[in-house]
Amino acid sequence: MFERDLVLPASERQAFKEPIGEELRDSDLGSLGRGNLLVTVGDVVSLTFRKRGIRPDLSIYDGFTERREMTGFAELVEDEPKERVVSPAGTISAQLADAVRRSIEGSGSGLILVDGEEDLALLPCILYAPVGTRIVYGWPGRCMMLVTTDETIQMKAANLAARMEEAI
Repeated sequence: MFERDLVLPASERQAFKEPIGEELRDSDLGSLGRGNLLVTVGDVVSLTFRKRGIRPDLSIYDGFTERREMTGFAELVEDEPKERVVSPAGTISAQLADAVRRSIEGSGSGLILVDGEEDLALLPCILYAPVGTRIVYGWPGRCMMLVTTDETIQMKAANLAARMEEAI
């Protein structure tokens, strides 16, 4: 599905504004440190977990939050090995999707730094992750959201990805 870069057309943006998963409170974070694979998407979410002593199996970040530079997480992981990928805003690049796949399979880095925007990385995370994976992402200006992968969530993610167009 992600062999080529996918771009979110303006006509489909509203469909992508609906959150996937359930709200996650800070007080619930401790229970996520154990068990199945844990993925965080976004700088603030990734920093929140690390500050609580929880190290996700994979963290995807771009150094920004709500289009403002957010260096806290980037500084925290500055000396850690990471994979750098390019994925412009409104795009799931094949490079990003491949890095997510390899990381989830265990052959990639546990950190992916995106030059561009990581917001849509949630979809390849859901689609490549085994059932039971916990993925936490930020819903800007509101809260953190928790997605636990299952066949229904993966089908929803596949349907959303199918609404995107191949980049020209």
